[in-house]
Amino acid sequence: MTKLSMKHLRYFEALARIGHFGRAAEDRMVSQPALSLQIKELETLIGAPLVERGSRGIRLTRLGEEFARRAREILQAARDLEEIGRAARGRLISPLRIGVIPTIAPYLLPETVQELSRRHPDLEIRPREAVTHKLIADLLKAQLDLVVAALPISEPLLAETELFTEEFVLVRPLKDAGEPPPDPQTLREMRLLLLEEGHCFRDQALSFCGLSSSPPRDLMEGSSLSTLVRMVGAGIGVTLIPEIAASVETRAAAVSLTRLPPPRPLRRIGMLWRKSDPLVEHFAQVAEVVRQIGARSAARAFPGSGAIQE
Repeated sequence: MTKLSMKHLRYFEALARIGHFGRAAEDRMVSQPALSLQIKELETLIGAPLVERGSRGIRLTRLGEEFARRAREILQAARDLEEIGRAARGRLISPLRIGVIPTIAPYLLPETVQELSRRHPDLEIRPREAVTHKLIADLLKAQLDLVVAALPISEPLLAETELFTEEFVLVRPLKDAGEPPPDPQTLREMRLLLLEEGHCFRDQALSFCGLSSSPPRDLMEGSSLSTLVRMVGAGIGVTLIPEIAASVETRAAAVSLTRLPPPRPLRRIGMLWRKSDPLVEHFAQVAEVVRQIGARSAARAFPGSGAIQE
């Protein structure tokens, strides 16, 4: 007789989280028929439907919603038991799921993954890049183990430790390299290029410039720091980027970098994890690795070939 198994719970949790049989099957790395079979078996065991199937996906029944919540709790408890055992042996559990915001990920993740893999050869690292609110939501749901983001987050269930502090740097067309750096009032009057809504760096830049969350019409938006820097190089406007991104993003662009006058805008970058996670001591070790890499990245923030102005 078929009994309820962890496989049933894992497959159903993926379906409940994603809301689509095909994508849930991809998430669990199985075929769609295999996942569908497990869900049908589960509904037979429960004796009631858990999902409503439709042409555009699925919807959970009321029982399915409650079952999904309990399944997540059970799966997290099972993972906690694995982590307790691994922690007792002094090893990080694999996979290690790390979320990083987009204005940090390209400049910090590659070296971090390389260094962690060197120190822990058996560790599988699964990085994810997304905006802050999505990463924090997944961290609270135990779908991530660690998050690197701008502080403070101030979530009672999460521990946070500061990794490093970095300045915002002004990017201007190369022809403006000799001009004095603008103050916030002057910057407000320039054509400013910023990341699109949803990025915390955008909000921090607007705050420094004294602009509200509803910026002026001539403010232009981009989806990445690379796009913004290249638009500046084309003479479209100016932008602010974090110090850690400066050496990478300005390498091949006709732009100049300028430190802003005091008080210079700063942001604090930190690492967060759930306070209840049994691997807290090991996460502190990971944080130290990222802290060291962040310090090295900040030290090489300004490329030697550009027109740099203090």
